[in-house]
Amino acid sequence: MKLLEGKTAIVTGASRGIGRGIAQEFANQGANVAFTYSSSEGPAMALEEELTALGVKAKAYKSDAANFAAAQELADQILTDFGSIDILVNNAGITKDNLLMRMSEQDFDKVIEVNLKSIFNMTKAVQRTMLKQRKGSIINMSSVVGVKGNAGQTNYAASKAGIIGFSKSVALELGSRNIRSNVVAPGFIETEMTGALDEKVVQGWRDAIPLKRGGTPADIANACVFLASDMSSYITGQVLQVDGGMLT
Repeated sequence: MKLLEGKTAIVTGASRGIGRGIAQEFANQGANVAFTYSSSEGPAMALEEELTALGVKAKAYKSDAANFAAAQELADQILTDFGSIDILVNNAGITKDNLLMRMSEQDFDKVIEVNLKSIFNMTKAVQRTMLKQRKGSIINMSSVVGVKGNAGQTNYAASKAGIIGFSKSVALELGSRNIRSNVVAPGFIETEMTGALDEKVVQGWRDAIPLKRGGTPADIANACVFLASDMSSYITGQVLQVDGGMLT
């Protein structure tokens, strides 16, 4: 028996990196997957084909989660196309790093809008469906930076810390309807983005982690499968740090 058999999941920002890994593992575990992308149409269509080949229903949607009306339209369309919404993974996010003294107002506002406001938008958009079903699992992607802070990332850290507070509040509000809300806080995860960095710098980061390696998208995906499945049916309002011991 696959852990997510027959469930429908929405994964935002899934055309590459961690989001792609989550969509792949959800499909492997039997979930039907609706996923969004913002600009990478080629990779998104390739992923749709790959997931469909696994024997589940999968569809890519071009949508901006940071836009309230677009999020509502997306949820309505997915409900029409798939018939239910059991899992929401809010993964879409950006960085615009700079020291506070050099950070523009636009760079602060944009990161808050894409990373934090999108979670409000998407959670609002699926809430009515999950309330009617009297079940649902919401998984919000934060970061160890949201727990600990990081120099040069005041905007990103504020958005990721905000996600934790939002998620805990949703857990309290919706728990009586069997809707769970949890947070995954990844540490240093090696993706296409980190592949472009200097190898010595990356190795220095690996050496500072107790498990002596960077994480993979699959490491995050496996944590999400657990939180999306009935195995975690008594877990809500929690932050699961998947960081190789970085914050231990």
